[in-house]
Amino acid sequence: MAVFTPVSEADARELLSHYDLGELISLTGISAGIENSNFFLNTTQGNFVLTLFEVLTFEQLPFYVELMFHLANHGVAVPMPQTRHDDKRLGMLNGKPCIIATRLPGQWVAAPTAQHCEIAAYTQARIHLAAKDFTIHQPNLRGLPWWEETVPKVLPFLNDAQRTLLENTLAEQIRLTQNGAYADLPSGPAHCDFFRDNVLFTGTETEPVMGGVIDFYFAGVDTWLFDVAVAVNDWCIDLKTGVLDPIRVHAWLRGYKKLRPFTTQEATLWPSVLQAAALRFWISRLNDFHFPREAQSLKPHDPTHFERILHERVHGVIEPLLEAN
Repeated sequence: MAVFTPVSEADARELLSHYDLGELISLTGISAGIENSNFFLNTTQGNFVLTLFEVLTFEQLPFYVELMFHLANHGVAVPMPQTRHDDKRLGMLNGKPCIIATRLPGQWVAAPTAQHCEIAAYTQARIHLAAKDFTIHQPNLRGLPWWEETVPKVLPFLNDAQRTLLENTLAEQIRLTQNGAYADLPSGPAHCDFFRDNVLFTGTETEPVMGGVIDFYFAGVDTWLFDVAVAVNDWCIDLKTGVLDPIRVHAWLRGYKKLRPFTTQEATLWPSVLQAAALRFWISRLNDFHFPREAQSLKPHDPTHFERILHERVHGVIEPLLEAN
């Protein structure tokens, strides 16, 4: 959510003329993230977020925007894309596709407790089940084909041990997708970037309340287990070492299973899918670090964080799915 494309107050007022959202009060750029240009947009009718899409094309965007619209209409706490006078939710601003969506309450939690994990996991399961009847299909664009395309680009920047870890894990993931059991995993639209900074909480530290899930712009149709693994690799670890915290892992799996129990196939493939989730973000952070895009405000992520996580998923202890309670 760095600012790549500037937006003036005059630009914002012209854009607002296509909505019934009141008059502009303030416009503030958001510095976090690396994919889109985002702004807090406050009007006389409420608080919103303006997003300009820097990578996704106009043709790809209906999946993400309409998925949020679908989920919000099913009572899930996600941003509600606003509808223009022309009954569309996508517009153009300064040459980029854009939307205006509601700004959700709350803040993300840097050090989530088991209680935070259980609440977030329950919401993740709600998203999966609510999206089952969503009619637009789009694969996870950061899935295996993208890994295979991107790995050769980043290999020259790695030492021998890093290259071995990356290439061996990728080869294992290719074999995994050829497994008949993998093809049978439950799947559907998924967030695919369910990190702690994409989930907001209200309430108090001891009694947190779900505020909502944001930033659906890496979403795609994938196995739901992959989405769970992405979350566990971020929410349920020691940040310095990447080691899984059993208490938070159990809380996450417990919260998720309240709505959707895991299958035997998912339990069998859980360690491999945790590796897949770590691999995906190591590759993307290597790519973003070594091939950065210019932005007015940009905070690149350290790739070594997910290198440590992947190393732990290959060599460390994995909490089983079906024994968490």
